[in-house]
Amino acid sequence: MRMVAPSMLAANFLDLRADLEMINSSQADWLHLDVMDGVFVPNISFGFPVLDQVATICTKPLDVHLMIVEPQKFIPQVKALGALTMNVHYEACLHLNKVVHDIQQAGLKAGVTLNPHTPVSLLEEIIPDVDLVLLMSVNPGFGGQSFIENTYSKVAELKEMILRRNSKALIQVDGGVTDKNAAALYAAGVDVLVAGSYVFRSTDPHEAILRLKK
Repeated sequence: MRMVAPSMLAANFLDLRADLEMINSSQADWLHLDVMDGVFVPNISFGFPVLDQVATICTKPLDVHLMIVEPQKFIPQVKALGALTMNVHYEACLHLNKVVHDIQQAGLKAGVTLNPHTPVSLLEEIIPDVDLVLLMSVNPGFGGQSFIENTYSKVAELKEMILRRNSKALIQVDGGVTDKNAAALYAAGVDVLVAGSYVFRSTDPHEAILRLKK
């Protein structure tokens, strides 16, 4: 599977409607939404007042990535958006099994995100239950960072675990994704590429999305 989820974090917030309409008319599969609280990560992005408006315009499935403490408190708000996926960090969830099942019971796909320093092996017990695993290939909090090279080995290790445990989980990678590493990431086992700066700061975002898919 080769899917692309542009990250709205890199969009032009002075003309967000135009960027969302570009996404609607593109070959993007999902729209990735990074919610940051300035506590779990060292930055603040946008919250539900913005997401509520985005949901009225965007026709692509919404992939909501909560880089926040206690993300389980916001399951009702994510559901109300009509989102496809709610992605929470392993590092932010003390009772991850319960959070995953609460997300799924709300009718959402449950994603679990790992920061660069977090071993894939920690997902061994929960991998049969999750719908998506997002591997951060930069340190979370800011866009425009360089890709962390050991992500390839983490993807391969995760893919082996998914197959061995008969899991349905998709693999997503976020951070420093460009047309220079997309093919290698797909080859390693990635299903969904998240790309912010590469798409939104391109002179031709439609073509940039197509390059990632191809």
